[in-house]
Amino acid sequence: MPRVNDATLPWPGHWTPLGATYGPESTNFALWAPNAERVDVCLFDDDGAETQHTLINKTFDVWHGRLPGLRPGTRYGFRLHGPWDPANGQRFNPAKLLLDPYARAVDGDLVAHPAAFGHLRASMDAGGDHTVRDDRDSAPYVPKSVIVDNAPFDWRGDAAPRVPWARTVLYEAHVRGFTMRHPDVPEQLRGTYAGLAHPAVVEHLTSLGVTTVELMPVHQYVSEPDLQHRGLVNYWGYNSLAFFAPHGGYSSSGTRGEQVTEFKSMVRALHEAGLEVILDVVYNHTAEQGDGGPTLSYRGIANDAYYHLDPDDPARYSDYTGTGNTFHVAHPSVLGMVMDSLRYWVGEMHVDGFRFDLASALARSMHDVDMLGSFMTVIQQDPVLREVKLIAEPWDVGPGGYQVGEFPHLWTEWNDRYRNTVRDHWRGQAGGVHDLAYRLSGSSDLYADDGRRPYASINFVTAHDGFTMRDLVSYDAKHNEANGEDNHDGSDDNRSWNHGVEGLAGDDDPGVFELRQRQIRNFMTTLLLSTGVPMITAGDEMGRTQHGNNNAYCLDDETTWLDWSLRERFPQLLEFVRGLLQLRAEHPVVRQRRFFEGEPLVDGGRKDIAWFAPSGAEMADDDWRDASRQTLGMFLNGDGIRSRDAWGRPITDDSFLLWLHSGAEPAQVTLPAGVWPGRYEVVLDTADELGGNVEPGAGTTLTLAPRSSLLLRALD
Repeated sequence: MPRVNDATLPWPGHWTPLGATYGPESTNFALWAPNAERVDVCLFDDDGAETQHTLINKTFDVWHGRLPGLRPGTRYGFRLHGPWDPANGQRFNPAKLLLDPYARAVDGDLVAHPAAFGHLRASMDAGGDHTVRDDRDSAPYVPKSVIVDNAPFDWRGDAAPRVPWARTVLYEAHVRGFTMRHPDVPEQLRGTYAGLAHPAVVEHLTSLGVTTVELMPVHQYVSEPDLQHRGLVNYWGYNSLAFFAPHGGYSSSGTRGEQVTEFKSMVRALHEAGLEVILDVVYNHTAEQGDGGPTLSYRGIANDAYYHLDPDDPARYSDYTGTGNTFHVAHPSVLGMVMDSLRYWVGEMHVDGFRFDLASALARSMHDVDMLGSFMTVIQQDPVLREVKLIAEPWDVGPGGYQVGEFPHLWTEWNDRYRNTVRDHWRGQAGGVHDLAYRLSGSSDLYADDGRRPYASINFVTAHDGFTMRDLVSYDAKHNEANGEDNHDGSDDNRSWNHGVEGLAGDDDPGVFELRQRQIRNFMTTLLLSTGVPMITAGDEMGRTQHGNNNAYCLDDETTWLDWSLRERFPQLLEFVRGLLQLRAEHPVVRQRRFFEGEPLVDGGRKDIAWFAPSGAEMADDDWRDASRQTLGMFLNGDGIRSRDAWGRPITDDSFLLWLHSGAEPAQVTLPAGVWPGRYEVVLDTADELGGNVEPGAGTTLTLAPRSSLLLRALD
């Protein structure tokens, strides 16, 4: 049984800051729990022995007290006493050890034992009754908070790279999977923050030419009990538990606070290389799942505040996320915690921005999505957060949750309409080129009407969720059997094409292999020459595959770990992507900060952007309405760009003509004459059929290979 320390009551302490604040004399504990009747701080020795101290002071709904003699690395948790009344949203249960919502570090993991549930759960198969309290002690089976030293970290003059949005190239990566198979990273550092900061890894990122690493979730998370009982894990990490703590499983140095220092060292190393760090954050739900899930923290502290409860049955949860619960960010204290977390990661951990998972759920006031609601308003006025990069995944699974194009000015958005349009074009099923033109030029139909800029559109063809780019051209259907869900999980709307043979076996056919590689080059060319902010999924630049699994969230193995030997197998692809990224970095005409107007830059001159039919004539209304059209020319005029540099000077650049042809047969295209350039040079040809010394002139007819892209640079 736990030992209750009656000899010395905690010193009064203070109600702020929340969490455990270490000092050389004592550690202050503060926990917001408005309806609790008693709060115990539980300290754990290295051997697991527990000592409890009852907090006797309460200010503004915060229980607080100071305990002397504690050291950094001490593990602790809370036990809360109060009503067990699920029908009215109350789920207090002192038998359940609860994680501190403000914990800076977490030690241990969730063990899927029935005692980890606040309610009666007779067996994992039978389910049990979520309204009957379970009084078994959960402490042996749940993770524990850790007291962290507040000593200053040596940032060595670290400064945020502050890459402008128009220059940003995002690179989505998983901390563990990115380095688990890297041959130049020492084995003990693979899969860790230190591994990601290794010089060999940093060199790959910088030589590739990306500017910003977007890390999949690094907040402390746990695997769902049902996954554990199937012998699987939550590999992606979209099951957050502690919003201030870097995930201990990614630390090579320890989990008693060492993970905090290691994370900071990683950020410092990436910043020194000029790379930004953005975190994929999951504030829309927590790892406690629905009414049948484990009790780990928030549910046992203030269940009716932290979660959206079903108004007709408060024993159950409103689920706009597909995970069983929705975090109630509209509640003032919950919103305050989320803001504290965001500011902590910027101020203390030096990250450069956030990508918000299922961001529409955060914008829900009570039930409806409200872009003028509290979460959006607080972000808008916050002097710290409004200065960092903010990316929304602009949807959730609830009614009215699809909000692409609707987020406020400071926000950028994952543009799934870009993804779908580009995939459909290159598989020859786009139904014309009308939508393609919008996506190539920054999606003004989505973002221009409310004064936003082209970089509001985060352009992507692939992401962690779905096929890799190589699988996109190798599989017609998902192959998720390893997930243990009979291939029912994952999207069926992949808009993929296997080019005649299902799976990687098709690469043994030289014709199929060449066409697949060409299509990858087409995707990369389209992505990196489109106006907006491109996002590359880690490994796509070297032909990464998940063997057709489009939902590998539960696989922590070679399916999801990046195979670095692909650099030797597909060196041409890697160099092709590097070349495209270098071209993008050097030419502002392909990364405009303002939307095109389709009008001449000067009287009688060339338009800032022009669209051409294969005949060499500008696209007419009938051309745009032609659903059979598969070829489009885009001219980008560099003579004068509709924005100026930091000193107010005009920006000029080269002009380019890009042809995109998705048809199965060759296409004849004529280079426009008249006011348009008289001569061009070939910059790239994804079919590699036009020689580099070719300088075609206005009026020249060129043959585009089937399913190919051609980029020309104007010479006059």
